[in-house]
Amino acid sequence: MPASVPEVKNLEVVGDGIASNNAAWTFGGDTPKHFDSHVSKSVPKYKDGHEIVLSLSDFFIKSDSVCYELGSSTGTLTRQLATRHGSSGKWIGIDVEDAMTQQANQSLAKTSLNNVTFVTDDILTYPYEKSDFIVAYYTVQFIHPRVRQELFNRIYESLNWGGAFVLFEKVRGPDARFQDVISSLYVDYKMEQGYTPGEILAKTRSLKGVLEPFSTAGNQEMLGRAGFKDVMSIFKYICFEGFFCIK
Repeated sequence: MPASVPEVKNLEVVGDGIASNNAAWTFGGDTPKHFDSHVSKSVPKYKDGHEIVLSLSDFFIKSDSVCYELGSSTGTLTRQLATRHGSSGKWIGIDVEDAMTQQANQSLAKTSLNNVTFVTDDILTYPYEKSDFIVAYYTVQFIHPRVRQELFNRIYESLNWGGAFVLFEKVRGPDARFQDVISSLYVDYKMEQGYTPGEILAKTRSLKGVLEPFSTAGNQEMLGRAGFKDVMSIFKYICFEGFFCIK
Protein backbone atom coordinates (compact mmCIF):
# COMPACT_ATOMS: atom_id res chain seq x y z
CA MET A 1 0.00 0.00 0.00
CA PRO A 2 1.39 3.46 -0.92
CA ALA A 3 2.67 5.47 2.03
CA SER A 4 0.21 8.30 1.27
CA VAL A 5 -2.81 6.02 1.77
CA PRO A 6 -3.85 5.70 5.43
CA GLU A 7 -4.33 2.16 6.70
CA VAL A 8 -7.99 2.29 7.64
CA LYS A 9 -10.00 -0.86 8.20
CA ASN A 10 -11.81 -1.97 5.01
CA LEU A 11 -10.22 0.85 2.99
CA GLU A 12 -9.45 -0.23 -0.58
CA VAL A 13 -6.85 1.36 -2.86
CA VAL A 14 -8.40 2.73 -6.07
CA GLY A 15 -5.13 3.99 -7.57
CA ASP A 16 -2.92 7.10 -7.63
CA GLY A 17 -2.63 7.29 -3.86
CA ILE A 18 -6.39 7.36 -3.29
CA ALA A 19 -8.35 4.87 -1.19
CA SER A 20 -12.03 4.52 -0.38
CA ASN A 21 -14.55 2.29 1.32
CA ASN A 22 -17.36 0.42 -0.41
CA ALA A 23 -20.11 2.80 -1.62
CA ALA A 24 -18.29 5.71 0.03
CA TRP A 25 -16.33 7.59 -2.65
CA THR A 26 -15.63 11.17 -1.60
CA PHE A 27 -13.90 14.18 -3.12
CA GLY A 28 -12.88 15.35 0.35
CA GLY A 29 -10.07 14.20 2.62
CA ASP A 30 -6.79 13.62 0.78
CA THR A 31 -8.45 13.16 -2.63
CA PRO A 32 -7.77 16.76 -3.82
CA LYS A 33 -4.02 16.18 -3.51
CA HIS A 34 -4.16 13.37 -6.05
CA PHE A 35 -7.26 14.39 -8.00
CA ASP A 36 -5.76 15.91 -11.15
CA SER A 37 -3.46 12.98 -11.89
CA HIS A 38 -6.15 10.43 -11.05
CA VAL A 39 -8.94 11.93 -13.12
CA SER A 40 -6.64 12.55 -16.11
CA LYS A 41 -5.93 8.82 -16.21
CA SER A 42 -9.41 7.61 -15.29
CA VAL A 43 -11.43 9.69 -17.77
CA PRO A 44 -10.48 9.25 -21.46
CA LYS A 45 -9.54 12.42 -23.32
CA TYR A 46 -9.96 14.46 -20.12
CA LYS A 47 -7.62 17.25 -21.22
CA ASP A 48 -9.00 17.17 -24.78
CA GLY A 49 -12.42 17.91 -23.28
CA HIS A 50 -10.91 20.93 -21.52
CA GLU A 51 -9.69 22.19 -24.89
CA ILE A 52 -13.18 21.86 -26.34
CA VAL A 53 -14.64 23.88 -23.47
CA LEU A 54 -11.97 26.56 -23.86
CA SER A 55 -12.63 26.89 -27.58
CA LEU A 56 -16.41 27.08 -27.10
CA SER A 57 -16.03 29.83 -24.52
CA ASP A 58 -14.66 32.20 -27.19
CA PHE A 59 -18.16 32.54 -28.64
CA PHE A 60 -19.84 33.64 -25.39
CA ILE A 61 -17.46 35.60 -23.16
CA LYS A 62 -17.83 39.39 -23.10
CA SER A 63 -16.06 41.93 -20.91
CA ASP A 64 -18.90 41.93 -18.35
CA SER A 65 -19.80 38.22 -18.50
CA VAL A 66 -20.44 36.18 -15.38
CA CYS A 67 -19.31 32.57 -15.82
CA TYR A 68 -19.56 29.52 -13.57
CA GLU A 69 -17.91 26.14 -13.29
CA LEU A 70 -20.11 23.79 -11.28
CA GLY A 71 -18.07 21.25 -9.36
CA SER A 72 -14.81 23.09 -9.98
CA SER A 73 -12.69 20.62 -7.95
CA THR A 74 -9.06 21.85 -7.94
CA GLY A 75 -9.95 24.77 -10.23
CA THR A 76 -7.84 23.72 -13.21
CA LEU A 77 -10.47 24.38 -15.88
CA THR A 78 -11.69 27.64 -14.34
CA ARG A 79 -8.13 28.99 -14.21
CA GLN A 80 -7.57 27.98 -17.83
CA LEU A 81 -10.74 29.77 -18.91
CA ALA A 82 -9.87 32.94 -17.00
CA THR A 83 -6.33 32.92 -18.36
CA ARG A 84 -7.62 32.52 -21.92
CA HIS A 85 -9.90 35.56 -21.62
CA GLY A 86 -7.60 37.87 -19.67
CA SER A 87 -9.52 40.55 -17.82
CA SER A 88 -12.83 39.68 -19.50
CA GLY A 89 -15.53 38.14 -17.38
CA LYS A 90 -15.99 37.16 -13.76
CA TRP A 91 -15.20 33.50 -13.13
CA ILE A 92 -16.72 31.61 -10.20
CA GLY A 93 -15.89 28.01 -9.37
CA ILE A 94 -18.27 26.25 -6.99
CA ASP A 95 -17.58 22.99 -5.19
CA VAL A 96 -19.33 21.39 -2.24
CA GLU A 97 -16.06 19.96 -0.86
CA ASP A 98 -14.10 22.53 1.12
CA ALA A 99 -10.89 20.53 0.67
CA MET A 100 -11.25 21.01 -3.10
CA THR A 101 -11.87 24.73 -2.70
CA GLN A 102 -8.79 25.07 -0.52
CA GLN A 103 -6.69 23.25 -3.13
CA ALA A 104 -8.12 25.49 -5.88
CA ASN A 105 -7.35 28.65 -3.92
CA GLN A 106 -3.79 27.50 -3.21
CA SER A 107 -3.21 27.10 -6.95
CA LEU A 108 -4.97 30.39 -7.69
CA ALA A 109 -2.64 32.23 -5.30
CA LYS A 110 0.29 31.27 -7.54
CA THR A 111 -1.24 33.15 -10.50
CA SER A 112 -1.90 36.82 -11.27
CA LEU A 113 -5.61 36.24 -11.94
CA ASN A 114 -7.83 38.73 -10.10
CA ASN A 115 -11.23 37.91 -11.63
CA VAL A 116 -11.54 34.34 -10.29
CA THR A 117 -13.30 33.21 -7.12
CA PHE A 118 -13.59 29.70 -5.72
CA VAL A 119 -16.33 29.07 -3.18
CA THR A 120 -17.50 26.12 -1.12
CA ASP A 121 -21.23 25.86 -1.70
CA ASP A 122 -24.03 23.64 -2.99
CA ILE A 123 -24.73 24.11 -6.71
CA LEU A 124 -28.37 23.25 -6.00
CA THR A 125 -28.89 26.28 -3.76
CA TYR A 126 -26.17 28.76 -4.80
CA PRO A 127 -27.61 32.24 -5.62
CA TYR A 128 -26.59 32.48 -9.28
CA GLU A 129 -26.31 35.79 -11.06
CA LYS A 130 -27.36 36.13 -14.69
CA SER A 131 -24.57 34.47 -16.66
CA ASP A 132 -23.27 33.87 -20.17
CA PHE A 133 -21.34 30.63 -19.76
CA ILE A 134 -21.75 27.67 -17.39
CA VAL A 135 -19.69 24.48 -17.36
CA ALA A 136 -20.37 21.23 -15.53
CA TYR A 137 -17.41 18.97 -16.30
CA TYR A 138 -18.24 15.44 -15.07
CA THR A 139 -20.17 16.88 -12.12
CA VAL A 140 -23.90 16.34 -12.64
CA GLN A 141 -23.45 12.55 -12.64
CA PHE A 142 -22.76 12.88 -8.89
CA ILE A 143 -25.99 14.82 -8.21
CA HIS A 144 -28.75 12.59 -6.87
CA PRO A 145 -31.25 11.78 -9.66
CA ARG A 146 -34.21 13.02 -7.62
CA VAL A 147 -32.89 16.62 -7.70
CA ARG A 148 -31.00 16.59 -10.98
CA GLN A 149 -33.86 18.15 -12.93
CA GLU A 150 -33.97 20.98 -10.40
CA LEU A 151 -30.30 21.71 -11.11
CA PHE A 152 -30.84 21.82 -14.87
CA ASN A 153 -33.78 24.17 -14.31
CA ARG A 154 -31.63 26.52 -12.22
CA ILE A 155 -28.85 26.51 -14.81
CA TYR A 156 -31.30 27.43 -17.55
CA GLU A 157 -32.79 30.23 -15.47
CA SER A 158 -29.34 31.62 -14.65
CA LEU A 159 -28.26 31.95 -18.27
CA ASN A 160 -28.84 35.08 -20.28
CA TRP A 161 -30.62 34.58 -23.58
CA GLY A 162 -27.99 33.29 -25.98
CA GLY A 163 -25.78 32.01 -23.16
CA ALA A 164 -24.27 28.52 -23.18
CA PHE A 165 -24.19 25.50 -20.89
CA VAL A 166 -21.50 22.88 -21.53
CA LEU A 167 -22.12 19.51 -19.89
CA PHE A 168 -19.66 16.61 -19.88
CA GLU A 169 -20.91 13.34 -18.37
CA LYS A 170 -20.30 9.64 -18.15
CA VAL A 171 -23.30 8.08 -19.93
CA ARG A 172 -25.01 4.70 -19.86
CA GLY A 173 -25.66 2.65 -22.98
CA PRO A 174 -29.17 2.78 -24.51
CA ASP A 175 -29.82 -0.88 -23.60
CA ALA A 176 -28.25 -3.77 -21.68
CA ARG A 177 -26.21 -5.13 -24.60
CA PHE A 178 -24.64 -1.76 -25.38
CA GLN A 179 -23.99 -1.20 -21.67
CA ASP A 180 -22.14 -4.52 -21.41
CA VAL A 181 -19.95 -3.62 -24.38
CA ILE A 182 -19.04 -0.10 -23.28
CA SER A 183 -18.41 -1.20 -19.68
CA SER A 184 -15.98 -3.84 -20.95
CA LEU A 185 -14.24 -1.32 -23.20
CA TYR A 186 -13.86 1.09 -20.28
CA VAL A 187 -12.31 -1.63 -18.11
CA ASP A 188 -9.86 -2.34 -20.93
CA TYR A 189 -9.02 1.36 -21.08
CA LYS A 190 -8.28 1.53 -17.35
CA MET A 191 -6.10 -1.57 -17.56
CA GLU A 192 -4.14 0.15 -20.35
CA GLN A 193 -3.62 3.13 -18.02
CA GLY A 194 -1.86 0.85 -15.56
CA TYR A 195 -4.59 0.27 -13.00
CA THR A 196 -4.71 -3.20 -11.50
CA PRO A 197 -7.87 -5.34 -11.54
CA GLY A 198 -8.09 -4.84 -7.77
CA GLU A 199 -7.92 -1.04 -8.10
CA ILE A 200 -10.55 -1.03 -10.85
CA LEU A 201 -12.90 -3.18 -8.78
CA ALA A 202 -12.30 -1.06 -5.67
CA LYS A 203 -13.14 2.13 -7.59
CA THR A 204 -16.30 0.57 -8.98
CA ARG A 205 -17.35 -0.55 -5.50
CA SER A 206 -16.61 2.88 -4.01
CA LEU A 207 -18.89 4.61 -6.54
CA LYS A 208 -22.00 2.53 -5.80
CA GLY A 209 -24.85 4.92 -5.04
CA VAL A 210 -22.51 7.89 -5.58
CA LEU A 211 -22.07 8.03 -9.37
CA GLU A 212 -25.39 7.67 -11.25
CA PRO A 213 -24.96 8.23 -14.99
CA PHE A 214 -27.92 8.76 -17.31
CA SER A 215 -28.04 7.71 -20.95
CA THR A 216 -27.55 10.20 -23.78
CA ALA A 217 -31.31 10.33 -24.25
CA GLY A 218 -31.88 10.75 -20.51
CA ASN A 219 -29.59 13.77 -20.35
CA GLN A 220 -31.13 15.32 -23.46
CA GLU A 221 -34.65 14.85 -22.09
CA MET A 222 -33.77 16.58 -18.81
CA LEU A 223 -32.11 19.45 -20.68
CA GLY A 224 -35.23 19.77 -22.82
CA ARG A 225 -37.52 19.85 -19.78
CA ALA A 226 -35.37 22.63 -18.32
CA GLY A 227 -36.03 24.71 -21.44
CA PHE A 228 -33.04 24.03 -23.69
CA LYS A 229 -34.16 23.59 -27.30
CA ASP A 230 -30.77 23.95 -28.97
CA VAL A 231 -28.62 21.00 -27.82
CA MET A 232 -25.96 19.02 -29.62
CA SER A 233 -23.32 16.43 -28.78
CA ILE A 234 -19.80 17.80 -29.22
CA PHE A 235 -17.75 14.91 -27.82
CA LYS A 236 -18.11 11.16 -27.53
CA TYR A 237 -15.63 8.50 -26.41
CA ILE A 238 -16.98 5.12 -25.29
CA CYS A 239 -19.19 6.03 -22.29
CA PHE A 240 -18.20 9.70 -22.01
CA GLU A 241 -20.05 12.50 -23.76
CA GLY A 242 -20.09 16.28 -24.03
CA PHE A 243 -23.27 18.28 -24.64
CA PHE A 244 -23.37 21.87 -25.90
CA CYS A 245 -26.56 23.80 -25.05
CA ILE A 246 -27.56 27.34 -26.00
CA LYS A 247 -30.45 29.22 -24.36
